[in-house]
Amino acid sequence: MIAYWHVLMMIVIALSITIANLFAIRQGELKRFMAFSSISQAGYIMLAALGNNWDASVASLSYYVLIYVVANMAVFTIISVVEQNNGSKTEISNYNGFYKTNPRLSFLMTIAMFSLGGIPPFAGMFSKFFVFMSGVKGADITTTEGAWIYGILFIALINTVVSLYYYLKIVKAMYITRCDTPMPTFKSDNNTKFALAVCTTGIVLFGVFSCVYEWIAAAV
Repeated sequence: MIAYWHVLMMIVIALSITIANLFAIRQGELKRFMAFSSISQAGYIMLAALGNNWDASVASLSYYVLIYVVANMAVFTIISVVEQNNGSKTEISNYNGFYKTNPRLSFLMTIAMFSLGGIPPFAGMFSKFFVFMSGVKGADITTTEGAWIYGILFIALINTVVSLYYYLKIVKAMYITRCDTPMPTFKSDNNTKFALAVCTTGIVLFGVFSCVYEWIAAAV
């Protein structure tokens, strides 16, 4: 059955990443933006299963999910904190000038966005690298199937560049876009601070220490 589901899977990956990116660019509401971003990330996760190396596929998929979880949890924690302290302000425009009044949360949001976008040296860059390498392994470009795989990887690579635009749009709103009335300064409770500290540590350290991926590969 591999001849059937492999082609279907490649089509689903291309559509998931491309369509989700196109809709994410148009979003002005942060939760919807993150929802379409998650659809796109799911396409990247599926890339790991394209290669013919089972161990590399499972290891890269598991590592990608791990990085995605800590980065996404950081973003949604910050969104939740903002909602609790400032009402239902989930429009991206509400975050204009956010760094002036809440520099720490702005910094943590930036790290999470950089990781989701795959910007080095954060863990998201390495997770995308391992997923792409897993897809390439065992793919022979001289065959029709191998050519399809390389084509899907090229589409995914182009979409990675596109995704940088909308992730950086959030960073631009917080640091560059001027706002005379930014959100007021507020403090997070200890539980929130602990959760953000764990997520940020994971985003940074999982990318710095290669042993994390090696441990996952060994467990597989």
